[in-house]
Amino acid sequence: MNQPPAPGAVTALLHDSRTGDTSASEKLIPLVYAQLRRLAQSYLAGERSQSLAATALVHEAYIRLAGAEVEWKDRVHFFAVAARQMRRVLVDRAKSRHRMKRGAGAEQVPIENVTLVTPEMSVDVIAVDSALTRLAAFDQRKADVIEFLYFGGMTVPETAEALAISEATVHRELKMAKAWLYAQLTSGEEE
Repeated sequence: MNQPPAPGAVTALLHDSRTGDTSASEKLIPLVYAQLRRLAQSYLAGERSQSLAATALVHEAYIRLAGAEVEWKDRVHFFAVAARQMRRVLVDRAKSRHRMKRGAGAEQVPIENVTLVTPEMSVDVIAVDSALTRLAAFDQRKADVIEFLYFGGMTVPETAEALAISEATVHRELKMAKAWLYAQLTSGEEE
């Protein structure tokens, strides 16, 4: 039941759905669901405040994918776009939680009546998204490498194929991008 789809099956169904075959989308869901779920679980693994289940993340991302006007190239392209959609869902939810923490619609209470409770540190999805956006502004390929490998759950060969570069270049770009992101996220400065 959890066998991977035949090579080219996802690409063929993406092509068929793009040309108007409505049954292709229905056939596509079971083929990509397991990998999308694994991708969602890897996204959520770094988040301690699991306010969203992997299944819900997959469903929200898939709804966004279904409504997108995308010229699907192949399976790799599909999963790259899916990774971006999952990242967007997580960032949107994190921003919403952040707004709620900042008092969106909350009753104001005098500071004397407040008990301070600090939660454990967790991955700051908004800070990572902001840093990736800054990285993309001056080096889109490095940002894509990070997004495809870490958020997209792609392998190095799949990332190389998606970006039309060698695997050695993927490794080199990854090393430089990780160093840049580390510096950005640990400096405490945001532009």
